[in-house]
Amino acid sequence: MPDAHRAPGRLSDRVALVTGGASGIGLATTRRFVADGARVVVGDIDEAALATVAAELGDAVATLRCDVTVEDDLARLADAAVERFGGLHIAFANAGTATLAPVVDLTLAEWSRVLDVNLTGPMLTIKHAARRMAHGGSIIATASLNAVQAGNGMSAYCVSKAGVAMLVEVAAIELGPAGIRVNAVGPGLVATTLTQGALSIPGVVEEYEENTVLGRHAQPSEVADLVAFLASDEAGFISGSLYLVDGGAHALRYPDIPARIAEMGG
Repeated sequence: MPDAHRAPGRLSDRVALVTGGASGIGLATTRRFVADGARVVVGDIDEAALATVAAELGDAVATLRCDVTVEDDLARLADAAVERFGGLHIAFANAGTATLAPVVDLTLAEWSRVLDVNLTGPMLTIKHAARRMAHGGSIIATASLNAVQAGNGMSAYCVSKAGVAMLVEVAAIELGPAGIRVNAVGPGLVATTLTQGALSIPGVVEEYEENTVLGRHAQPSEVADLVAFLASDEAGFISGSLYLVDGGAHALRYPDIPARIAEMGG
């Protein structure tokens, strides 16, 4: 039965690239793009997971190992869209990582690692995708609820995601004259590989859900729904904005993860 909320084939004849596309939000979005008629170049550092994506989605996708901190990898990913499918219309800068440490204990190496993946990665994705896009292109980056809501012990992550929110504003100004839209999505707590560690800490899920207006956490497909909308012509007058998909959690309080770890004796 058709989804009444989905425009059939709204991404037909479009070519997309997705970083971090072999799991979590990236995989859910890749599936959604394909379901909406797009062909997708999927980048990820997990080559085994990429093989699984290729086996599942077949000729609708091309997969390529891509480390978003390596500029040549992102150039190759964007080139692959043009070479394999004939163009590039959509880019989803989604690859991300996290860490947990108070500022006074956070090493420079760990700070740099998180910012390299979460902020430099989207910058390089935007740079190389936009160079290959024609008028009407759409770029979406994954920010976070933590772009606007601080979390104890999460300085590197929060700063990187706040940076993504500002990055898309600047990129929207610069790319608007070329007819390219740039936006960010800000997920709250989503059940993914990246969040497994936090989800496994006793009390974290319950505290998050208690401080979420809708009283639950999200599934990756719910973020993919928003990304697919922003990629489509239905969002043709939307650019330079951060869209939270957090169940209203920004209105309340973020879980104190270090406190929950301390309760475990960790």
